[in-house]
Amino acid sequence: MQQQPHRATEHQILNPATGEVIATVPATTAAEVDTAVARATAAQRGWAAAAPADRARLLRRFALLVDEHIGELAGLEVREAGHTLGNARWEAGNVRDLLDYAAGGVERLSGRQIPVAGGLDVTFLEPLGVVGVIAPWNFPMPIAAWGTAPALAAGNAVLLKPAETTPLTALRLAELALAAGLPEHLFQVLPGAGDEAGDALVEHPGVAKIVFTGSTRVGKRIMAKSAARVKRVTLELGGKSPNIVFADADLERAAATAPMAFLDNAGQDCCARTRVLVQREVHDRFLELLAPAVESVVVGDPSDERTQMGPLISAAQLERVRSYVPDGAKGIRGSAPAGPGFWFPPTVLTDAAADSPVATDEVFGPVAVVLPFEDEDEAVRLANATDYGLSGSIWTRDVGRALRVSRAVAAGNLSVNSHSSVRYGTPFGGVKQSGLGRELGPDALAAFTETKNVFISTEA
Repeated sequence: MQQQPHRATEHQILNPATGEVIATVPATTAAEVDTAVARATAAQRGWAAAAPADRARLLRRFALLVDEHIGELAGLEVREAGHTLGNARWEAGNVRDLLDYAAGGVERLSGRQIPVAGGLDVTFLEPLGVVGVIAPWNFPMPIAAWGTAPALAAGNAVLLKPAETTPLTALRLAELALAAGLPEHLFQVLPGAGDEAGDALVEHPGVAKIVFTGSTRVGKRIMAKSAARVKRVTLELGGKSPNIVFADADLERAAATAPMAFLDNAGQDCCARTRVLVQREVHDRFLELLAPAVESVVVGDPSDERTQMGPLISAAQLERVRSYVPDGAKGIRGSAPAGPGFWFPPTVLTDAAADSPVATDEVFGPVAVVLPFEDEDEAVRLANATDYGLSGSIWTRDVGRALRVSRAVAAGNLSVNSHSSVRYGTPFGGVKQSGLGRELGPDALAAFTETKNVFISTEA
């Protein structure tokens, strides 16, 4: 008889800046997922039947409690994810804002009256039931809220599975939800392994939809498993975003902002602008401006207010990033702490080929490449020469060019003379292998509903 693989009963949570164990969290089993679904199903019925104003009021109370605990939540994010303190505070504030924004949509989630002959035709946006949200380790708090807040607002129950390495903020948010008065079992957090708790959530017949943020490889696996039950999915997957700098751009500003466009969260960001495409006539000048901007980035203790970049999440991620940077590669490098923790310096490679792995793969670390281009057509061709299509930036003073290139680049989210990709009030998602569906924005709640059409005859 084949021996069954050993299943961990708990996970140790490490501080990425020191490598030290900071917590131990029980691992959810498949049987416990089944129990959680049953409890969520019961809680969801009462939640969906509640008056919209009451659901909105409770979500706003939840947002208020998050606001009151921003310092605590930020501290957890610093310790478990290695985020800088400033970033962590923003992330906790983003959870608060998402809950407020979603609460505002509860009473506006309306159907339509459609003109028909012989009667009245109306539509209703009905909640799906139980929604599974599988959140990543790179932005544990805000991305968990991207799915959770609108799903709850639309009348669903939510089962949130955080990444194994970063469950602490999710567990605390669930406690705050209960303290705010949300029904018991309506919002549950199920920490555990992806191939146990995650698979059980995806495959469970009582879960109506899966929202997943993570790698394209795992996203494809979730999509295939969901297809067996014709289960809805929203997938926000990998990215290899371009930062396109034209000769007519404000070069000083483009160069000054380029480092943090790929170094934020140590490059562990699907939207990181890791392919810097620079028009050849200003290529050398841009590198002259870029070098001091990269070298001046402060890398260190994420709890220090002065720190701009912290560590990578794990030893495995550190080795992955190292594998993309050959010894002796030409480029620009910053500095990083020596000693314990998972540190890699800011790195810009200036001699990488456009089709090399570091220029085409999602490295998910503080590594970028600079590639020259001749004209607008080549810039678009290079920008689109990847399987991904999540985000990107375009730097130019020419409004016509900005619009032409924005329409030509295959990406779900673009910014002109800026690196800002994500706002809770605007839609977010990718094309090609960067994902399926959209999150955030004014239509976020509708993505967690089913349209029901009702015809009422008025004929005598």
